[in-house]
Amino acid sequence: MSNINNPTLLIVGIVLVIAAVAVAWLFTQRQRRAHLRERFGPEYDRTVQTVGTTGKAEALLEEREKRVASYRIRGLAEPDRARFFEAWRRAQAKFVDDPAAAVTQADALVNEVMTVRGYPMSDFDRRIEDLTVEHGNVVHHYRAAREIAGRHARRQASTEELRQALVHYRELFGDLLGERPNVRRSA
Repeated sequence: MSNINNPTLLIVGIVLVIAAVAVAWLFTQRQRRAHLRERFGPEYDRTVQTVGTTGKAEALLEEREKRVASYRIRGLAEPDRARFFEAWRRAQAKFVDDPAAAVTQADALVNEVMTVRGYPMSDFDRRIEDLTVEHGNVVHHYRAAREIAGRHARRQASTEELRQALVHYRELFGDLLGERPNVRRSA
């Protein structure tokens, strides 16, 4: 050991510190990525694909998390939950006689639940982004339902597509209420 002098020890020490920092950084990045993938579900991959790079997508997703954390999102009181379940049951039952009205009612009901829970409702794109934070696994249903509803507004949606829209709305509705609605699955 007499051949090793102080500058060599210093260099070895610096290299070890740099290696430890690099390992810690990689571990933190891996944990961050795992957290975002778990939290956002399929929305993580969709955002990466839309934005083009993982780093930019993760930064956007973290911005969404911070923004939504500043909202006063709340659960529903039991009377509200019961009222919404009953309203959903009526909307779904209406599908047999008036599919278009049932889809319109389902859209309004989903919007009402979001409003009562505290989601800002001013801008559809922002609303979708906000929903991805807590409902990333079902937000694609909302997009699909709204796309069909838009075609319906232009009188371009078939009854089968309206049925699909109702099914899509039901998925988000159940997730917003924190449980699957106890309703008929016929639509």
